[in-house]
Amino acid sequence: MIKKDDVKKILIIKLRGIGDVVLSTVALDNLRVDFPSAQIDFLTEKPSNLFLSKLPQIDNVILFNKGNLFDRGKQILEIRKNKYDLVLDFYTNPATALLSRFSGAKYKAGFPYGSRKSAYNIWGPTVRDKFHAAQLHIEFLKEIGLTHSSNNLYFDSNESDYSILYNELQRFISKDKLIVGISPSGGWESKKCNPEKFAKIADSVSEKYNAQILILWGPGDYDDVTKIKELMQNESHIAPKTDIMEMGACIRFCDLLIANDSGPMHISTAVGIPTLSLHGPTDPNLQGPFGDKHEWINKADLDCIICNLLECNRNHECFRDLKIDDVLQKVDLLINKNNIKIA
Repeated sequence: MIKKDDVKKILIIKLRGIGDVVLSTVALDNLRVDFPSAQIDFLTEKPSNLFLSKLPQIDNVILFNKGNLFDRGKQILEIRKNKYDLVLDFYTNPATALLSRFSGAKYKAGFPYGSRKSAYNIWGPTVRDKFHAAQLHIEFLKEIGLTHSSNNLYFDSNESDYSILYNELQRFISKDKLIVGISPSGGWESKKCNPEKFAKIADSVSEKYNAQILILWGPGDYDDVTKIKELMQNESHIAPKTDIMEMGACIRFCDLLIANDSGPMHISTAVGIPTLSLHGPTDPNLQGPFGDKHEWINKADLDCIICNLLECNRNHECFRDLKIDDVLQKVDLLINKNNIKIA
């Protein structure tokens, strides 16, 4: 096991989408308990570097080099020069396993997947699909003998840093009435609730709670966003174009968020906004919003639910046949348990 006094420099590795990286931040407070004065660096991909670089628990953010073998070899040499004592590979794909193997660290921790297991001398859980994606990181720390008591997620988007954005939003949205964010983003096409259904959900929420609807969007979402607005019978507002940090600030502006399984959904949980996630192909017990203040919904009686297909091979019934009344019941739960005031 790890001798904590030996560890002065730590490298965390987590690639993929921003939602996955947000979920990995659950490890940070735990690591700071065990290694209060250690240097903690984080290897990741864009755009996650933007928010990680603002977190006080992290000293340096390193961008993963996606180049050819020469570029990968160059990055391995750079990491060896940093002389890390502990590498925590929360991603464990062939590229990160190779990087871990040749990092020079005394302690190299990763998941025991096939031949990749040999890249490490300490291993996390054998089975990944027993735990929520955030909880999996906590179980990883537990498995290797480290503190695992904190459940805090992080995404830095302090209100004071976005006064211009908030002033713009307040030109058409009042903080005196309930503000409900709608996020149609989704990394896979099959994870996206269709605009027709999202428009009906937004209209129903607007009517039942006298809510203001703010439609959030990122790269590739604008066509869906404009269609949702056009299909709605009630007034709604499209958020301004934002980067990922400003997206977090827009989410903070809302009282609650309704979103697909996506990066914005996980950002919302990290910044503490009550969140309802809509699920079709993915398992909400593994990829849903993390924490007791949130809710999720899927059409559980559908025979193909949680298919994990990137593209639907049917008619997207998991979203098209989702009942509005069932969604509203979840919104009721969200409002009641978080004591959200409705004007």
